Amino acid sequence: MKKVLVANRGEIARRVLRTLKKMNIQSVAIYSDADKQALHVKEADEAVYVGKSPAAESYLLQDKIIDFCKKMNVDAVHPGYGFLSENADFARKLTKEGITLIGPSPESMEIMGDKLSAKQAVKDFDVPLVPGVDRAMNNVKEAVAVAKEVGYPVLIKASAGGGGKGMRLVENPEEFEELMKLAQSEARNSFGNDAVFVEKFVTKPRHIEIQVFADTKGNVVYLFERECSIQRRHQKVIEEAPSCVLTNEMRKKMGEAAVSVCKSCNYVGAGTVEFLLDGDLNFFFLEMNTRLQVEHPVTEEITGLDLVEWQIRVARGEELPLKQNELSIKGHAIEIRVYAEDSLNNFTPDIGTLDRYRIPSGNGVRVDDAYDEGMEIPIFYDPMIAKLVVFADSRSEAIKNTLTAIDEYEISGVKTTLDFAKFVLNHEAFISGNFDTNFVKHYFDSPNLLYTSFVKEKEALDASVDLIWNKIIEDDKKDSASIPITSSWKLNN
Repeated sequence: MKKVLVANRGEIARRVLRTLKKMNIQSVAIYSDADKQALHVKEADEAVYVGKSPAAESYLLQDKIIDFCKKMNVDAVHPGYGFLSENADFARKLTKEGITLIGPSPESMEIMGDKLSAKQAVKDFDVPLVPGVDRAMNNVKEAVAVAKEVGYPVLIKASAGGGGKGMRLVENPEEFEELMKLAQSEARNSFGNDAVFVEKFVTKPRHIEIQVFADTKGNVVYLFERECSIQRRHQKVIEEAPSCVLTNEMRKKMGEAAVSVCKSCNYVGAGTVEFLLDGDLNFFFLEMNTRLQVEHPVTEEITGLDLVEWQIRVARGEELPLKQNELSIKGHAIEIRVYAEDSLNNFTPDIGTLDRYRIPSGNGVRVDDAYDEGMEIPIFYDPMIAKLVVFADSRSEAIKNTLTAIDEYEISGVKTTLDFAKFVLNHEAFISGNFDTNFVKHYFDSPNLLYTSFVKEKEALDASVDLIWNKIIEDDKKDSASIPITSSWKLNN
């Protein structure tokens, strides 16, 4: 594998490029109109223009990307996450042209890309499933009967896709039919597939995911868990590893269940098996993401491994570098997704120019980003500016150091989720570990709480200034000649 095309953009493209450079593998970047000056374009060995700014006219153009691979003698494609990373058709086209996809087989993608087929695949491997059905449902009466059997509240969920689209919480029979129609309509519009199923709604759910890796030699390992319960609109905002609620016994059980999921679909490469953890610490299989995750850095930090390097080695046909008994957890890591969003306005994207952009640094601080000061965040893609990752010896130290790093981050020109992240990390529920995916719903009355947090900080600052001022007054009384000077200082400061 001498040359790899990175079929992505932004921070993940830069992340992959770093490992390619470390491994002395030539790299090719692709870019759209919006990304002509992007950092990943400058950092790659070669770069080619792929199309207009909308993703459908650039980063999703399968045939055009493959043509570039053939013309530029590319051996493999790394898809990152999003875009074509879980597209089975793209994987098949690459294979047909003799180009390696740094990822799983198209068959694995198809099985795990559909929640119903994933459930059917894993049920013979003793993987715990949420009570419900593992088949598509269109008949409302039949669906109502299932809901009655498993007990309300229930979730109606789209079989395809994710991100909360095509999902509805139903708390009583009277609203079931209407909500089922809404879920089907949204699923049809979002994924071109209106198949839905019904399952029990897990109360006080935590979102725990297991990083897995498998090679072509039959070796499968789990690289422990990530806690991903701090979410907005069913999408993660803060992740950490390891989870503060898992015992070693639970960690082993969940890890082994994740390995079974891999075996159920003959998986190869990096993947993430997602579980729901209920209030009694029972876990249930949710889905599998057949790619590298946005939050993979926290796993890298606690294991000391380069997961992109592992992906490349597996794609080259090599065995996994380590066995399960050689893997261990060291320390604690927290990742903050720094989005260009207005936390006070339901996390609405706030696109604009980074008038000022200064990143934090220091021991244990890592920033995976895609921008420099003065660059514009395009409206065409996900509004994530960066991932702030902090590693420390303990969870409490990691929280403390992350708060310091947030304070050192300087961004102006756009609103960001840094204030929200600071609110979360200071909240007693997060500090104690007593939280779930409803954190935002239960605790974040955004305008009031962020304002209250701001007022408290301002009051503390004012109190400090008053202490300093009182000290100056006391000193001034000892030397009356200096009073006019200090009075002038307070007036101007």
